[in-house]
Amino acid sequence: MKTTNSERRRILSKQEAVDFLLAHVAPLTETEIVPLDAALGRVLAESLISSLQIPSWDNSAMDGYAIHHADLAAHGGELRVSQRIPAGTTGIALESGTAARIFTGAPIPAGADTVVVQESCECNGDQVRIPLDCAAGTNIRRCGEEIQAGAEVIAAGTRLAPQHLGLAATIGAAQLVVYRQLRVAVLTTGNELVQPGAALQPGQIYNANQFMLNGLLRNLGCAVIEIGSVADTREATIAALQHGAREADLIVASGGVSVGEEDHLKPALEQLGSLELWNINIRPGKPVAFGTVAGTPVIGTPGNPVSLFVTFGLFVRPLLLRRQGVSGDLAPRVLKIRAGFDWTKPDKRTEFHRARLQTGANGELEVAVFPSRSSAAVSSLTWAEGFIEIAPKQTIAAGDLVNFIPFADLLH
Repeated sequence: MKTTNSERRRILSKQEAVDFLLAHVAPLTETEIVPLDAALGRVLAESLISSLQIPSWDNSAMDGYAIHHADLAAHGGELRVSQRIPAGTTGIALESGTAARIFTGAPIPAGADTVVVQESCECNGDQVRIPLDCAAGTNIRRCGEEIQAGAEVIAAGTRLAPQHLGLAATIGAAQLVVYRQLRVAVLTTGNELVQPGAALQPGQIYNANQFMLNGLLRNLGCAVIEIGSVADTREATIAALQHGAREADLIVASGGVSVGEEDHLKPALEQLGSLELWNINIRPGKPVAFGTVAGTPVIGTPGNPVSLFVTFGLFVRPLLLRRQGVSGDLAPRVLKIRAGFDWTKPDKRTEFHRARLQTGANGELEVAVFPSRSSAAVSSLTWAEGFIEIAPKQTIAAGDLVNFIPFADLLH
């Protein structure tokens, strides 16, 4: 689907830009089988179906005594302990008028219908006194009450977290079918960039964006292909894009996306393949470029570190997740929290300003904001815990509810 020049010039909202990106990228199709302990962060390609009932038998939810509840009244609450059933063993059928000492997870013996927690009981040798008013049928996990055999336990398109691995292990899955790892080529543009450790010459800065981008990508489970720093020339930019297109499933570029004489990403994309370019109605991060080179999607972000961080979280992250095969809603959570500040000079664009949570004078949670709007202040990203989203021309008074987006939802 080609975008016309007039469409490229149109200023899009954040959501329009996200929708555009997701409509222009396809998930991977290649899969592989990996052992369970290598599946963390991968995207499940085939839904996981349980062959078991969980629990697989009625079992005790507590350490205590398994009884047939009707025996209590007949014996005045005094029962002989006839057997002991630790977890990992199986008892025998419960002898009438007796109790079985039982432990959490152990199978309920035939004939028992209740487990009484040990703290409610008094044990004296092989006799146990159990309260007559204890409820019948309690403290038993019933066979299949959590998972039925044949049930889908993890849907295809799920990015696997530690709890998913625990659930897969619960049903005995030793390996999973996942999409192969996404290969992402990274290039950072700018004659001024040098590597940390080198001596800075006049006009040079260290290449913070390379390391931040690599970390952001690895956080999302991507295999990073490092193209390196690219000189501010058309020829160097074209060569870097061609390199990335040969090696990667997607290219992420930092810098070179504006309209200055030293910005070469857009004309290089137009020369090599397709360019879908828009201005997004946000601050920071207005210029973003998207296109393809030899069928490989390319997304270009601004060169200022804060702008890069904002546009990565809002636009590159959902693009990567969809390309990895993640299904469903990819939007981050937006929390409503009271402002601990006044915002009296709004912007004409939607602003994403660095913020963090703190306890206010009244003891309640509130949001504080970084004092500077500078998109070059990398330190603000370590100070902050998220962004507040401020609508165009919106003013804020302390105590107003504001939209807070946690970094945790933009980085994983």
